[in-house]
Amino acid sequence: MFNQGANAAFEVMTSEFLGENCRKCHSGETPKGEFTISSLSENFLDPQNLERWQSVLEHLSNKTMPPESEVRPSEDQAQRVREWIAEQLAKAEIKRRNVEGRVVMRRLNRAEYANTIRDLLGVEVDLTDLLPLETSTNGFDNNADLLHTSSYLLQNYLDAADRALDEAIANEPEPWILKKRFDIREEKSVRPIGSVYRHTDDGVAIFATWESANIRVTMWNFRSHVRGKYRFRICGYGFQSDGKPIDFRVTAGTLKEVTEERLVDYYSVPADTPTVIEFTEQLEPENRIRILAEGLPALPPAVEKIGADKYTGPGLVIQWVDIEGPILESWPPPSHKRIFGELDRERVVNDRFEVVSDSPRADAERILTEFARRAFRREVNEQDVEPFLKRTLQQLAAGSSFEQSVRVGLKGILVSPDFLFLREKGPILSDEQLASRLSYFLWSSMPDEELLQLANSGNLREPKTLRSQVERLLRDPKARSFNTNFTGQWLSLRAIDATLPDRTLYPEFDDILKTSMLKETSLFFDEVLAHDLPLTNFVRSDFTFLNARLAKHYRIDGVEGMDMRKVALPPESNRGGLLTMGSILKVTANGTTTSPIIRGSWVLERILGTPPPRPPNNIEAIEPDIRGATTIREQLEKHRSVESCASCHRLIDPPGFALESFDVIGGWRDHYRATGEPREVNGRRRRVWDGPPVNPADTLIDGRSFRNIDEYKELLLEDPDQLTRNLTRQLLSYGTGAVPSLGDEEQVEQIVSRVREQQYGFRSLIHEVVQSELFQSK
Repeated sequence: MFNQGANAAFEVMTSEFLGENCRKCHSGETPKGEFTISSLSENFLDPQNLERWQSVLEHLSNKTMPPESEVRPSEDQAQRVREWIAEQLAKAEIKRRNVEGRVVMRRLNRAEYANTIRDLLGVEVDLTDLLPLETSTNGFDNNADLLHTSSYLLQNYLDAADRALDEAIANEPEPWILKKRFDIREEKSVRPIGSVYRHTDDGVAIFATWESANIRVTMWNFRSHVRGKYRFRICGYGFQSDGKPIDFRVTAGTLKEVTEERLVDYYSVPADTPTVIEFTEQLEPENRIRILAEGLPALPPAVEKIGADKYTGPGLVIQWVDIEGPILESWPPPSHKRIFGELDRERVVNDRFEVVSDSPRADAERILTEFARRAFRREVNEQDVEPFLKRTLQQLAAGSSFEQSVRVGLKGILVSPDFLFLREKGPILSDEQLASRLSYFLWSSMPDEELLQLANSGNLREPKTLRSQVERLLRDPKARSFNTNFTGQWLSLRAIDATLPDRTLYPEFDDILKTSMLKETSLFFDEVLAHDLPLTNFVRSDFTFLNARLAKHYRIDGVEGMDMRKVALPPESNRGGLLTMGSILKVTANGTTTSPIIRGSWVLERILGTPPPRPPNNIEAIEPDIRGATTIREQLEKHRSVESCASCHRLIDPPGFALESFDVIGGWRDHYRATGEPREVNGRRRRVWDGPPVNPADTLIDGRSFRNIDEYKELLLEDPDQLTRNLTRQLLSYGTGAVPSLGDEEQVEQIVSRVREQQYGFRSLIHEVVQSELFQSK
């Protein structure tokens, strides 16, 4: 059909295939989907035309067009058309790449910048107010095409450089170290509202939890005097709790307003056995901590009515709190020595110190050269350093002190394009550029000295060396950023707070449950990665990570305490894999209802890598009926009856319906929850009652049917290559800052083939991605 030249093939395509199968609906003054066949041209280098052809290929691949109501071409004919379009798109991509490269020069995003400042200077400094969040495309915010700069952002980088250098350079005398045990029985440590506390022989018992009533234990006679890390040890136990552990949370902040607090973590202590909880936390000046009991059944009025001394319900006893900090390795701190080495400090005024030098030019050049080498993540020469040294010498000549003059040069380096951008040249990356790409992939930060030295020696690219470095980076604590940033975006976990579940419909949702959900997903991801488990575990697994709160939510017995631990799932459990985790189910729903369209689209895009076509602009959203009169399935049936909607909904709805057995907070349900004016239910007036039954069954667009989520998972597992293919693309998008195109499909398939030979191991996949030409080229 398309054996002719390019122009002739285009004419055949538009006149025969598209003319016969698509022109009826997509022509004239009011074309369906606002798309006309006549808008297609043979110039695949034109971005708008390229996007239109991609949409055609997408619909043909998903079999959403032509609609079922029309006569459809044979599968053989449709396949040849798909292959022709894909070939033209791939050729256009190769032409563009030969000119521009696959990845344009990209700026460090906010997380990468903050981590790089941390590792370059050796300081923990909060820069979130200076660096705005980036937008994301294809799920990730490190996409090179979106990381633009502006004069406003440059000014913020200047301010961020000042703040970071202020934190790194020690101009103050060595701070005194607090090391004290606070006895909670002391009057100032307990701030009760009403009589909900009981002083015991060894501490103070708290019998109620009520945020608005200020029922909490507070270290009011402690506040951090300088910024730094502080070590806390809290001793407590469950009181009158019938052998059950008691939960509590710790928050930190100025504590002037609840909004100024941040969660440190949730903890659990056993009944009647004093237990020490230890943690280290970074605090700003004037910060305090709070200890708040969680999950106690009584409200303050109930305790007050009986009297705390006579109350027999469960409570939390806190005996003492040890606080030590700031924790210092040395003074001046390592961050200061990392810049100035062993140069002396002198007192200049009051309690302010500055670095001095007997050989200012030589010392300045040495300091700036070494700083630029690490900041630019490559070897530097005199020409690289000259602009910053020149500014420093000008400041010295103008009468500024040595330290203040050097700071001008350091600040210049921190706003240089060589620092702010990953400047990758191709077609094949140099070893130094590969070191940066690898470290920003797995650490979201700059390469360390070992990586830089290997790159400088020219040995990093050797397969065995590269593999050992991937293993080393993954074992490093900094690989936590890979877990947080990759899963946070691939799985949409950053949106966990985008909606708040309706308290009337879902009173059981609380911050402990949300935090536990996120920990489950994070620990599960780490487990699959650490042990090179098959990535099919992301769809179905026989284990997960739970604490008592999450286990109760999942209706799984035998788990106690707040500590997360690996749990073998019972055979009858509907859990296992990402799709049925509370975190995923929450971010794919709003606070009131679930939508098969949203969840189905999420599964297609994030798990299968087959995102559905975008809906036409004139399609109205469906508003679910929370009164329970109609179900979302009944409403979607009306939507499916519209010809322009039916083809896409046949693709989107089935995975969404498979997840309808889970509510907006990830709880199992057999019926929808309905609400409205209070009504009589089982002899009691209720505002929430069981609505219509849930029906999770449906049929995929290829004709395969399922009755529930378990059967849907089985259908997904029939094609592990597609799961691998999607995750390969996701990792390449995240790791390189550019989405793989049709021109990359051959290399993607090579990766999938090699991972198949390794039983689809997830860690193996990461190794194959890093070893690939796509990862190592511009």
